[in-house]
Amino acid sequence: MSKNVLNISVVGLGKIGLPLAVQFASKGHTVSGVDIDQRVVDLVNDAVEPFPGEHGLADALRDVVPRGLLKAVTNYGDAIADSDVVVVVVPLFVDDEARPDFGWMDSATRSIAEHLTPGTLVSYETTLPVGTTRDRWVPLLAEGSGLAEGTDFHVVFSPERVLTGRVFSDLRKYPKLIGGLSVEGARRAREFYEAVLDFDERADLPRANGVWDLGSAEAAEFAKLAETTYRDVNIGLANEFALYADRVGIDVHAVIDACNSQPYSHIHRPGIAVGGHCIPVYPRLYLWNDPEATIVRAARAANAAMPARTIDALAALHGDLTDETVAVLGAAYRGGVKETAFSGIFDAVDALRARGARVLVNDPLYTSDELAAYGFESFQEGQAADALVLQADHEVYQNWSHEQAPGVRTVIDGRRGLDSGAWGEATFVRLGDGAAARSGDINRTAV
Repeated sequence: MSKNVLNISVVGLGKIGLPLAVQFASKGHTVSGVDIDQRVVDLVNDAVEPFPGEHGLADALRDVVPRGLLKAVTNYGDAIADSDVVVVVVPLFVDDEARPDFGWMDSATRSIAEHLTPGTLVSYETTLPVGTTRDRWVPLLAEGSGLAEGTDFHVVFSPERVLTGRVFSDLRKYPKLIGGLSVEGARRAREFYEAVLDFDERADLPRANGVWDLGSAEAAEFAKLAETTYRDVNIGLANEFALYADRVGIDVHAVIDACNSQPYSHIHRPGIAVGGHCIPVYPRLYLWNDPEATIVRAARAANAAMPARTIDALAALHGDLTDETVAVLGAAYRGGVKETAFSGIFDAVDALRARGARVLVNDPLYTSDELAAYGFESFQEGQAADALVLQADHEVYQNWSHEQAPGVRTVIDGRRGLDSGAWGEATFVRLGDGAAARSGDINRTAV
């Protein structure tokens, strides 16, 4: 990887792949982005971001595209054959039984193989079950190209570790993990990522921030599953603590603050739902590898149950929800991101409808038509409602009060994102604050 300017292909121009392609281009390399969506390709070539919310992406596109450093294509042949490096960021899906659906990635890998040339490094960044790089992708690439991995081309796994909305800053902040199938493949991967990324200094790490070689593709695959599964398990524990705190009238947030004041406790925060492409999904990939992982399975079940349990708490506070109008704030899986992947909105709305409520949904990032496409009736500011549930912590909701939702008698803040003093005489409860039990509003075993 001694060339000063590399030809790089990024396969999959989604919310991770496109910022990666822009990052590589910003370092002066020539990047081709491959995506099957013609709309995305056209917008990228017009230097227009195809999705909102990624800090710095719009400006970066306007910089690299006019300079010819980044182009987007739908045809693999227009990109792969000339590439020194191919980075794959294609989605992998998982069903409720923890079975991965490799369909899109299989297709992409076969298309890469058709145009693969000797000397190319292929780096998979999509989170995978342990063993997938070696046992699935390498055979597909070798079969489709007629080339041999380790001599004609090299494959590594290097998991993306960034959060949508702050990809560029996260790329600098966290070590870039790599795991090769050979010493030479790992060496080339290190050289590549050192050529396209910059790293912040971090005194808190056991070694210098930068590219960290974990020694094998399997170790790198496991590292990504482990770090995200840890978060799911930790949140599951926090949610269990919150449910208990609500039963006995204790503010779990004060307890968590106290626990985390010493260095051996790192309890996360409870919430109405765990959503997104990562935390609800990757523990299932781990379970596919390790079906005996009872702790992981229990935490996933606990987190999946939180939307319905939050609505149970609302019913215990408010009373019969039949024909009551309930406004749910936030369709997105978290604040500031226009994405509904595994959002708690779906289970929350289902639970409310099962209790006979009329459910209205508000989200500042979605139009009424977009909400209708999900089967939701839109709630507009100033519209009357009987109860309100905060599902996603969009910043704008911090300023909401009775003016935005007149008539509300019961509020459940599932994200600690509302001003408790802005709701007048309404019963206001934050998940895990124990207020309802302390006031005697609900039975201590209700939540």
